Amino acid sequence: MSSLYERHRAVAPDWLALYYKNPIELTHGDGRYVWDADGNRYLDFFGGILTTMTAHALPEVTKAVAEQAGRIIHSSTLYLNRPMVELAERIAALSGIPDARVFFTTSGTEANDTALLLATAYRRSNQILAMRNSYHGRSFSTVGITGNRSWSPTGLSPLQTQYVHGGVRTRGPYAQFTDERFVEACVADLEDLLGQTRDVAALIAEPVQGVGGFTSPPDGLYAAFRRVLDRHGILWIADEVQTGWGRTGDHFWGWQAHGQAGPPDILTFAKGIGNGMSIGGVVARAEIMNCLDANSISTFGGSPVTMAAGLANLTYLLEHDLQGNARRVGGLLIERLRAATAGIDAVREVRGRGLMIGLELTEPGTDRADPDAAAAVLEATRANGLLIGKGGGHNTSALRIAPPLSLTVAEAEEGAAILEQALRSL
Repeated sequence: MSSLYERHRAVAPDWLALYYKNPIELTHGDGRYVWDADGNRYLDFFGGILTTMTAHALPEVTKAVAEQAGRIIHSSTLYLNRPMVELAERIAALSGIPDARVFFTTSGTEANDTALLLATAYRRSNQILAMRNSYHGRSFSTVGITGNRSWSPTGLSPLQTQYVHGGVRTRGPYAQFTDERFVEACVADLEDLLGQTRDVAALIAEPVQGVGGFTSPPDGLYAAFRRVLDRHGILWIADEVQTGWGRTGDHFWGWQAHGQAGPPDILTFAKGIGNGMSIGGVVARAEIMNCLDANSISTFGGSPVTMAAGLANLTYLLEHDLQGNARRVGGLLIERLRAATAGIDAVREVRGRGLMIGLELTEPGTDRADPDAAAAVLEATRANGLLIGKGGGHNTSALRIAPPLSLTVAEAEEGAAILEQALRSL
């Protein structure tokens, strides 16, 4: 046991999770690779939980951070902030939401917390609909709406939440249906729920469930939901903390796979936009964003340094078409993994889109989750120079693969080979 690990255990909460039996200290990174304190190099297929979106030590971002830090690091939202306004303008234009306003936070949790505040204030209701198997953050309000018991340590909440079917395509009572019938059944479930619920404020949904194991419904489900919600005046909050900025390859935002009924009323984002810097935020129509009738500021949200990083990162992302790279390289990686795991009984499903890929592990020949197998694969890939994540409902038995969006074909093949070897060693 390293001395740093012992020191960590002495001062950090017991519930602060660490990967690996012998946790590693990452000291530096470059591109898609990172190094630990012992000098071992790893191909990074998790990117600090989908946060190092572009590349480690991207020169354009580190230069922007250094230059801004040399001028002024902090001022708060009580003063005009040019980088914040410039990034807000770009995000508003990209969001697809008409007459959009943008509020910056320091994390996805805080962004979702703000979205819930806006929705409940606008609708004058504390009734929330969320998806089963969902995850929206670790604050008191976001834990209260999270539909994944592994990440919900208390049932107490300022909100009354009910959970809707649809976020998981291949489990649950509708799994055997065709996509069309699946959507119809989920819409019927929503209609039934609304018939017994008064004055719901909003439905919050991840287009692809992140911590839930990269599960998603058929394209168009949330558009079908939106048509129902609109009849009741209920808002749609798209949690894009993990799906935003082109990670899914096919779309810039995850909601666009469900955009037939228009954009969401509120969109939340975080993680990848800062490429490691602490940026989160909310986009909403002006009438919703402006509904609060009390003073509010953000001390650290929209800080000049993080906004400079976000501007540089977004510019690089768009100029180098990293969404297109996620579609091309991610598509190759998914097919490579499906081919490699075709004969492995422990792999129940390979799913995902772009560079957001999940492998669900179960006890061979059953639908019973196998968290021990997931932990074993995590250890085996680490031993051979690859870092991946895990998650999922049903006892955390899904492997999560989400490399930086600049991943090359050669790196995708390298990672797939290591992962295949680990899976075959089960």
